[in-house]
Amino acid sequence: MPRYAPEPAPNHGATRRTAVLLVNLGTPEAPTKSAVRRYLGQFLWDPRIVEIPRPIWWLILNLFVLNLRPAKSAAKYAKIWLPEGSALKVHTERQAALLRGWLGEAGTPDVTVAWAMRYGQPSIASVLDRLKADGVERVLVVPAYPQYAASSSGSVMDDVADWIKCTRNPLEIRFIKHFHDDPGYIASVVATVTEYWAAHGRPDKLLMSFHGLPRRSLDLGDPYYCECQKTGRLIAESLGLAKEEYLITFQSRFGKAEWLQPYTQATLEKLGHEKTGRVDVICPGFVADCLETLEEIAMDCKEEFLACGGGEYHYIAAINERPDWIAALGGLMHRHLAGWTLTATTDNQAKQRATALGAAS
Repeated sequence: MPRYAPEPAPNHGATRRTAVLLVNLGTPEAPTKSAVRRYLGQFLWDPRIVEIPRPIWWLILNLFVLNLRPAKSAAKYAKIWLPEGSALKVHTERQAALLRGWLGEAGTPDVTVAWAMRYGQPSIASVLDRLKADGVERVLVVPAYPQYAASSSGSVMDDVADWIKCTRNPLEIRFIKHFHDDPGYIASVVATVTEYWAAHGRPDKLLMSFHGLPRRSLDLGDPYYCECQKTGRLIAESLGLAKEEYLITFQSRFGKAEWLQPYTQATLEKLGHEKTGRVDVICPGFVADCLETLEEIAMDCKEEFLACGGGEYHYIAAINERPDWIAALGGLMHRHLAGWTLTATTDNQAKQRATALGAAS
């Protein structure tokens, strides 16, 4: 029998309230070995992340990984830690605050916008508990991953389902599964690149680096690889790039198994050996800068490219809090909230506002 959490006292006369929950991957609470160890222990124990039989993986994780990796990862986090906390936490919190304003101005001021992390704090369960206690009855869950993967968006869905299993009177839930080809998202990435090139000139190659997954995930039917390819193609087409002017690669390989290829670092080393004059790198799979973009791509990969004989290396920041991205995400949420909110604006009016905000940015 499930152990249900206590239910809040009923309020039968209250208006049904709606919330949006923006969920990102997660972060340690501090750039320290102990904090990173706690975070990695939760993250790497998720069977969606590492699909190895539990007894075998428990031994590997606890005897080796959690004894060797936390100190190295903590040093990496320390390089990019902000005064307010981790970059991912700071950007996610800011995005949620801006979305509250956007939805309010778009005619849905009654919608609460909250944020959570799949691993670390604030947890999905704790935020759902708080929303429920505040009288929210319906929640749109928005994993902040443009491309769907079982190990990212699928894991968010798992965590929400686990919360439902322990709740006697659960909330009504909707999910945004992916937005890899959403026109507003694509336009925001393209605008970021275009503005950067207007200020700094154009490269010889544009490299689009997505987070990697084991190759086995593709063989088992995960759509992630195909959605990354579509995102990359749409960005390249919008930028007017020929096939030889851009590359799509995959980063953050872990372990000895084959992962999705081509690998980002190996590709950059090859471009360096070929004496490529300038490479610009973007990470369209990340809507907020984090360890994987600011340390791995902007620092480590730059060092490797230059060490191999490459010329200039430029990392172009994630879309973060760009007004056109907030407008695009707000419009996406507005469409998925259809039927849940009493709003004075139509969906078409919301789209017009998104276009106006994008143009103003």
